[in-house]
Amino acid sequence: MVKVTVVCVGKLKEAFWRDAVAEYAKRLSRFCKFEVRELAEGRTIEEEADPILRACKGYVFALAVEGEECSSETFSAKLRSLAARGEEIVFVIGSSCGLSERVKRAANERLSFSRMTLPHQLMRVVLCEQIYRAFMIAAGAEYHK
Repeated sequence: MVKVTVVCVGKLKEAFWRDAVAEYAKRLSRFCKFEVRELAEGRTIEEEADPILRACKGYVFALAVEGEECSSETFSAKLRSLAARGEEIVFVIGSSCGLSERVKRAANERLSFSRMTLPHQLMRVVLCEQIYRAFMIAAGAEYHK
């Protein structure tokens, strides 16, 4: 079973965000070994870079507004291919200040869900939902319409 890790800077403070992530984590448990790793916020994004880089083992997607946008079907195909190769899959969400260029350069891919800037708490929920959607597409399930 493939391991999927979401590395996030900062904690989710509001219960509704935590509940949403927990629901998707529960749903994902049938498809992958899913983990969310919360790292401490630093004073700057450069201070956050080393802990992020140490947490990234595997194929890394850095979430960044300037990253590549793709459809849910394309995203699903990417995850399916990585899983078939036995790759651990890691997604990185920076703090409210973003991600260091060092982290972005070290990632295998930069991924964007929108050219708009989204709150990092909401982005965590959106990412978990899209990972779940990707696995449901790969399974041929009716979730994706």
